[in-house]
Amino acid sequence: MKILGIETSCDETAASMVNDRGEILSNIIYSQLVHHAPFGGVVPEIAARAHLEKIDEVVTQALHQANLTFAEVDAVAATAGPGLIGGVIVGLMTGKAIAAARNIPFLAINHLEGHALTARLTNKVSFPYLLLLISGGHTQILIVENVNQYQQLGKTLDDAMGEAFDKTAKMLGLDFPGGPSVEKMARIGKIGVFSLPRPLKGRIGCDFSFSGLKTAVRHVIQALPPSQIKSVDTSNLCAEFQLAVSDVVADRTQNAIDIFGKAFPSGKTLVAAGGVAANLELRKRLSILAEQNGMKFVAPPTHLCTDNGAMIAWAGIERLRLGFVDNLDFSPRPRWSLVSDPKKTGKRS
Repeated sequence: MKILGIETSCDETAASMVNDRGEILSNIIYSQLVHHAPFGGVVPEIAARAHLEKIDEVVTQALHQANLTFAEVDAVAATAGPGLIGGVIVGLMTGKAIAAARNIPFLAINHLEGHALTARLTNKVSFPYLLLLISGGHTQILIVENVNQYQQLGKTLDDAMGEAFDKTAKMLGLDFPGGPSVEKMARIGKIGVFSLPRPLKGRIGCDFSFSGLKTAVRHVIQALPPSQIKSVDTSNLCAEFQLAVSDVVADRTQNAIDIFGKAFPSGKTLVAAGGVAANLELRKRLSILAEQNGMKFVAPPTHLCTDNGAMIAWAGIERLRLGFVDNLDFSPRPRWSLVSDPKKTGKRS
């Protein structure tokens, strides 16, 4: 079985062919970075137009790279949300059109489930496992019991982790996207030069908060000489910011591990997924935490942490195996929780 996966929820136009053995036959990603960099963030209207211009080309390239034709595609999976609605519509309508033309199963995929199940594609992780899902738009800790079965233990109360990285980078005049820029500067920075808070550290529960940390960074910058922040100050501040985030993540995740261990004693895997999971310092911290708790830490390869079509195709395979198929009138969803999933699935007539 070979499934075409289409992902257009934010600023990457992506398509991939994946088979039911977990082999990624192709993985094409068109990054819109050049379009959004001048604005320091993703502009929804620009993103939607770029998706519309590139989607046919990206799908064609995915088939060509896999050495397949449309006649050899067994099903189509497309992101139906959550995300920027204009982009979601582009990918969803493309997927529906291909499924209708070929009369093959169509699967409307929750973008978050794509991230949540990627570790099963790359590392064959068994259910249940504890998932830290961290990206530019989402920060949450979940217990993944099975496909379509999730328990949320914690979430951000304000900014997403990736958003905090992006805004910190913007305040420091670093390139967009902010995550890789901050991580790069942090490598040459010194810890302890600046003092930043660790929001919610030591509190009960598994929720996150990053708005106060972001504001603290702004106050530090404003307190520096008005001439211009020096590069050494930038690197030191990035190092302290990254450490603060890591401290918070370790604290919140430890609470989640305690809850997970009591509820699912057989679960021994901690997974990180989403764009921020590509941060190597954060991976190192989580790996140490997992080892301390007798768990295995798993994170997908960095190129599969950011948005991609392979994770959508794989989520489609996982759902199709269970008999989930969606109707072609499935509506795009700008917001779509994994936990309170109202989606009705059934075999296509």
